[in-house]
Amino acid sequence: MKVIALIPAAGMGKRMGAGINKQYLLVAGIPIVAHTIAVFESSPLVDEIYIISPLDEIPYCRSEVVEAHGFAKVRAIVPGGAERQHSVLNGLRAVVSPADDDLVLIHDGVRPFVTKEIIERAIDVARQADGALVAVPVKDTIKVVVNGTIRETPPRANLWQAQTPQAFRYGIIRDAHERAATEEFLGTDDTSLVERLGKEVKVVMGDYRNIKITTPEDMILAEAFLRSRETNEE
Repeated sequence: MKVIALIPAAGMGKRMGAGINKQYLLVAGIPIVAHTIAVFESSPLVDEIYIISPLDEIPYCRSEVVEAHGFAKVRAIVPGGAERQHSVLNGLRAVVSPADDDLVLIHDGVRPFVTKEIIERAIDVARQADGALVAVPVKDTIKVVVNGTIRETPPRANLWQAQTPQAFRYGIIRDAHERAATEEFLGTDDTSLVERLGKEVKVVMGDYRNIKITTPEDMILAEAFLRSRETNEE
C-alpha cells in the first residue's frame, strides 16, 4: 500500500493582500509551502508527493521550492483548476500507476504546522475506514445566521473544525471526485464528496496550531509558532 500526498497550492490568496500568492510568502525566510512539503518529505510513511500549482507558477515552484530545498519525494507539479476541488481532481488524475488501495493524503499547502504524528494518525485511521478527517473541537459557540438573524445555536459538543490532511483510499476519493465533476457538484472539502457516496469518514484529533495561513494576522501567528517550536527544540 503506497501513501501519496497531494498538496494543493494553487490558491490566489486575495485575503492576504500581498504581491505574491500566499503559498510563496516567507516565514522564517522559507516559503510557506516549502515548510508544508518538508513535513511530508520527512515522514517515513509518505512515499510520493504531488504539488498542485497554478500553471504559470510551475517553473517558479520547481526552482524556488522543490529544487531549492531538495525535495526528493516530489513526483510532479500539477496544474491547478478553477477551484480547489478541480485542482485536487487534477492531482488525483496525475498520480502514476495508482492502486485502489493506495492511501491519499490531501493537505493544504498553506498549513505548514501539520506534524508527522498527525499524518501517522490519519493514515492509521484511513486504513481501517473509508476516510479520515483531521479536525479539532470548536472552542466558540457557533450561530446559524440567515439574513443577519440568528436561526439556530447548534450544540457545541457535536461541532468540529475541519483541518487537513484528509486521508482516503485512492479508489474511493478518485470515484468521489469524478462523480462530483460529472454531476457538477462543488463541495466544501474532500470529505464532503466522500460523504455523498454514503461512505464512513472517521475524525482524527488534529492540533489547534495546524492553522491555514490566509490573512496577515495568520502570518503573525505563524512566526510566533515557529519561534515557540525553535525554543522548545533548544
